[in-house]
Amino acid sequence: MALFEYFPNYIWNLSVAMALESGGKIGEIIDMCAPIREAAERGDAGTGEFMQQWVAKADTLLDLAAEDEARGRGFSASAKLERASLYLLVAERMQQQGSAGREETYRKAREAFDRSTKLGSLPRERVEIPLATGTMPALFTPGAGQGPRPVVVYCNGLDSTKELLFWSRLPEALARRGISTLCVDQPGTGEALRLQGLPVDPHSENWASCAVDWLEGREEVGPAHIGMAGISLGGHFAPRAVAYEPRFASGAVWGANHNWREVQDKRRRREGENPVPHYWAHVFWTFGASDMEDFLEKSAAMNLNGHMDRIRVPFLVTHGESDRQISLDYAHQAYDQLVNSPRRELKIFTPREGGVEHVGADNLAFGRDYIADWFADTLGGRTQC
Repeated sequence: MALFEYFPNYIWNLSVAMALESGGKIGEIIDMCAPIREAAERGDAGTGEFMQQWVAKADTLLDLAAEDEARGRGFSASAKLERASLYLLVAERMQQQGSAGREETYRKAREAFDRSTKLGSLPRERVEIPLATGTMPALFTPGAGQGPRPVVVYCNGLDSTKELLFWSRLPEALARRGISTLCVDQPGTGEALRLQGLPVDPHSENWASCAVDWLEGREEVGPAHIGMAGISLGGHFAPRAVAYEPRFASGAVWGANHNWREVQDKRRRREGENPVPHYWAHVFWTFGASDMEDFLEKSAAMNLNGHMDRIRVPFLVTHGESDRQISLDYAHQAYDQLVNSPRRELKIFTPREGGVEHVGADNLAFGRDYIADWFADTLGGRTQC
């Protein structure tokens, strides 16, 4: 496997990989991880120590950023704030809901991210998209060029946030190709869950259509050229939204979560790896479920069988050959059921290139570029100067 295996368990290594691929520095990561190698052997029970070390490093970076800012060095301060926010978000997602310090850690992460945006003049605008209940916080990154341009709605998986979506650098890759990006904290993720208590909605067209409504009101958006992408559990949300929202002109998944309800049965049998510690508590929280029976009932619709044939626009399915969370079989199922797409494509990432782990945790570059090129081809962007 290509994943950097510092700890004796997959979930902790996944967090390290996420930090490295999102802009973390190896020296800082070693500083945070070296004192807690033994804690990792306790699995979920050691996650409090994980947060303690990662928050401490983030606090140091916040102090250093404040010193830069006091000297009028905003760009340098922004770089440190980015990493502080990243480390705080990684630490926060490792904790069980309701654990001590989790809410404060998330608050600090958001404040650092927003401050970094301002000091670094970074290409992201925080927006709020009205929903039937509450709002969907999002980050809008404009594509290069003038006039109305294509745009991609980019949604979270089970445990990601709009900030992590931005750090995947897909918005940057799309912007270079003349395509804007809207990274969303849809219900069940990020701010929508943590600050508004909005649970997962398996019928993703409900909130994705609201994103399209909002985008159609932006003068820099070409309304006939709106795409939809999802990462990890977004491999359910994106196809479902494209199937039921006819205004989407193209779609793609970074990881084919074709039958996530079935995955839960496998996880109950301890087949495959979990994405986060305290897994069952986490999914109960995100779905607003009281117990296992309630969760299984609320997640019953997390299955794309019988829906993919409604997709009548170009659609791309990507998957890592060695994904330890979601079986490669689901990528083939998704592709095979795209019977009415005028242009369907299946891309499996292999050891020859990298990106073989779950949604490219070992190397985001290949998935990012492939998906960006797909949208350039199908939405009217560019793939070269």
